[in-house]
Amino acid sequence: MKRKASAVWRGDLKSGKGNITSDSGVLKDTQYSFSTRFENGIGTNPEELIAAAHAGCFAMAFSAELGKAGLKPDSISATATVNLEMLPDGPTVTESHLEVTARVPGAEKDMVMAIANAAKAGCPISRLLNAKVTMDAKIE
Repeated sequence: MKRKASAVWRGDLKSGKGNITSDSGVLKDTQYSFSTRFENGIGTNPEELIAAAHAGCFAMAFSAELGKAGLKPDSISATATVNLEMLPDGPTVTESHLEVTARVPGAEKDMVMAIANAAKAGCPISRLLNAKVTMDAKIE
């Protein structure tokens, strides 16, 4: 399976602007720029998109792992925060931190935490990132 998105950038780094489009149409000429990436401008940026991908991927992986254990979650809420640092080699994504809340009726919390940790390690986006992946999980 392959998924595709494209970007077009016009101009220099600081004053230029770009657009990102995904084949699914969810992103269509979505604006990004230096200010949306390194400041607080309006629009998206690559790190935000990676965070969204990581949160979505983890939630699905966690649900799949719970299912393998015979457990069915009522809900899984995941937020990923991607950390972009300026290192000597240049800007680098150094960490993605997952904040997770899962409601899994009748499940033992320790078991669900072990499953969450397995999902964190096994999620395809976690494995893609050359960064530290951390997690805080709340099991209800």
